[in-house]
Amino acid sequence: MYPPRSEQSQAALFESLPHLVAARPDFISVTYGANGSSRDPSLAVLTRLLENTSVKPMAHLTCVGSSYAEASQLIRQFLDAGITSFLALRGDPPQGATEGDNFLGDLRSAGELVQLIHRVQAERAPFAFHDVPGFPGAKRLSSGEKVTIAVAAFPNGHPRSRSVEQDLDTLLAKEAAGANLAITQLFFHADDFLEFERKARDAGVTMRILPGIMPVLSRKRLSRILELTDEPTPVELASSLDGAADSAAQARVGIDHAVVLGNELLDGGASGLHLYTFNQHEAVLSVLEGTGLASSQQKEPA
Repeated sequence: MYPPRSEQSQAALFESLPHLVAARPDFISVTYGANGSSRDPSLAVLTRLLENTSVKPMAHLTCVGSSYAEASQLIRQFLDAGITSFLALRGDPPQGATEGDNFLGDLRSAGELVQLIHRVQAERAPFAFHDVPGFPGAKRLSSGEKVTIAVAAFPNGHPRSRSVEQDLDTLLAKEAAGANLAITQLFFHADDFLEFERKARDAGVTMRILPGIMPVLSRKRLSRILELTDEPTPVELASSLDGAADSAAQARVGIDHAVVLGNELLDGGASGLHLYTFNQHEAVLSVLEGTGLASSQQKEPA
């Protein structure tokens, strides 16, 4: 999800949230704009999830434009609010910037950001005390609460990568830095993910890898996705969208494609699905129902 930019989009987001929560996902992630452009709205959505639902909120963080001190302060702010799950991303150049520009700040990679999150949490809460069963009043000392840190993975290769091997080495480095979950970039064929996951396991990656999919509800949205990701055009999906009679028919094409893709992934051994929502619940819940991950009863908020 992404933080609202207007009162109208905020109302739409908060209308969708209960429906998404009712599907009982493992987590709901909320994006965060580079250079702090959406810090307060992001934190407001995350806090709303934390305080009013049983679903774990996940905060996005990027390396773009932050010093170590600024990034540490932001991480601590999220942790102090009770957020303990993060998606750590290197981040893309801001609009108008290029890869050659120095847009990243002090942190140069997602792996460095992963390490910083762990460091801030260790400094903030290095120890925890737990009751000892059978010994009233006794306490056992252990390390502080652990954080969940997800990172990005790229089944069809990162746009700046030279090879599959480089992508796998980068993912291994992120895990070595302390990442414990990977979420993939969008793709359109199940074999893209299943083959990538097989290669990742062979290379030594042990953390959970979730395939990221999105119901493509229009030809315009597909074009935008391809522009952002550099993915090859899924010819069959594009043709079906082009042949749809109207916007409702295009949406049905996109949902049906996502359902088929999700089922193929689950049948192939994927441990779950990560669905990109665009702050809307109807299509996502239809995909969850079509893949058996949510029942029609779970689609309605309690």
